[in-house]
Amino acid sequence: MKTALWLYLFLFLAFFDLHAQYPILTPFAISLGAGPAFIGWMMGMYSLTHLPGNLMAGVLVDKNGSRRYIVFSLVAAGCILLLQAHAQLPWHLLLLRAASGFALAFLSPACMTLLASLSANPTTQGKYMSGHGIIHTLASVVSPAAGAFIVHRAGYSGTFSTLGWLLIATGVMAFFSVPRHVGTGMKPSPAEPKLEPEANPGWSSLPVSKRYFLLPFFVSCSQGVLFFELPLSQGTDGIVSTGILLSLMSIGALVTLSLLFLNRVAPGLRIACALLAMALLFFALAAWDALPAGVILFLLGAAKGVLFPAMASLFISLGGGGKLGRIFSLQSIAMSLGAFAGPVIAGQLRQSISPYFLAFVLLMTALLLLPPGSSGKSRVYNADLNSRAA
Repeated sequence: MKTALWLYLFLFLAFFDLHAQYPILTPFAISLGAGPAFIGWMMGMYSLTHLPGNLMAGVLVDKNGSRRYIVFSLVAAGCILLLQAHAQLPWHLLLLRAASGFALAFLSPACMTLLASLSANPTTQGKYMSGHGIIHTLASVVSPAAGAFIVHRAGYSGTFSTLGWLLIATGVMAFFSVPRHVGTGMKPSPAEPKLEPEANPGWSSLPVSKRYFLLPFFVSCSQGVLFFELPLSQGTDGIVSTGILLSLMSIGALVTLSLLFLNRVAPGLRIACALLAMALLFFALAAWDALPAGVILFLLGAAKGVLFPAMASLFISLGGGGKLGRIFSLQSIAMSLGAFAGPVIAGQLRQSISPYFLAFVLLMTALLLLPPGSSGKSRVYNADLNSRAA
C-alpha cells in the first residue's frame, strides 16, 4: 500500500503538470506565429510519437520492471519542458512536442503495470485502477485553472520552466521511492501449469485476441469526437462554457470512481453497461438540443468513471505471465490511434452528419464487438475463487 500511495502522488504531480499545459499550448503557439493547421499538426504529433514509445515500453517494462521507465519519462519530459520555455519558432515547439510524446509514452504502461503488480487479488487490483482514475480526474479538474493562473503571473517561459522543474523533481522522488523489484501480482490457477519465463519476450507470443484492443480504440475515438465538437457547438462564449462542461464531466467521473464497491462487479458487465450509457448520451446530444448539456456531460463522465477501471481490470485478467507491460502498451497504442482518428473523421463528416451521432455509432460498434468471453471470469478470477475455496 505504501508503494501505491507514492505512485499516486507521482501520478497526480505528472497529470497535474500535463493537464496544466492544455490551455497554454495553443495561445503559446499562436504567439510564436503558428497558424491553425500547424497547431493541429502539433497536437497530433504528440499522439503519433506515442506509438513507437508504447511499442518499446511494452517489452521493456515486462523485461526490466517499471521503476526505471517511470523515472525516465518524468525526468525526460521535464527537461523537454525546460527547453520548451525557450522556443522561438513554431518548428521548435513541434519538435519538442514530438519528443515529449515519445518520452511520456513509457509512463502510463509502466505505472499501470506497477499498480497491477501490487496485488494478486482482482478486487484489490480493481481498486488500484479506480485510484489511478481518481488521481487522473482530480488532476484534470484543478490543473487547467492552475496553469492559466501561472501564465498570468509568470508568462509562458516561466510557466513551462515551473512545470518542467516539477516533473524533474517528481522523477527524482520516484527514483528514491519506487522499489526496484515488485512481484508480478498474478498467480496461475491450479488448473494451469506454471510457465517458464520467456528467453526473448516479444509481441508474437501475446495470448490476447487483438479484438480486445478495438474497445479502447473506439472509446478513444468517441472522446476525440467530443473534444472536437464541444468547443465548436458552444458558440461565441465557447471557452468559458466548454471549460464548465468539461469540469462537470470530470466531476461525474470522480463520483463513480469513488464508488469502490463497483470493482466487485465483473469487468465485462461494467464495460457493457458503461458503453451503452455513453452511446445513449451521445445520441441524446445529437438528437435533442433542448436537453441540458451540463447534465448529459455529468452523466457521460460518470459512465467514463465506470468504464476505464473496468477496462483496466479486463486487461489485467488477460495479461498474466509477465506480459502486463505489453498489454497496457497495446491499450495505450489503441487509445492514441483513436484520439488521432476521432477528430479527423469528425472534421471530414461534420457537414453531413452530427459528430455526436458518429460517437454514438462508434460506441455501439464497440459494444457489439465486445468479446463474449470478457465477462471478467478469466483465469485470474478463477484463481481468486479457487484460493478462497481452499
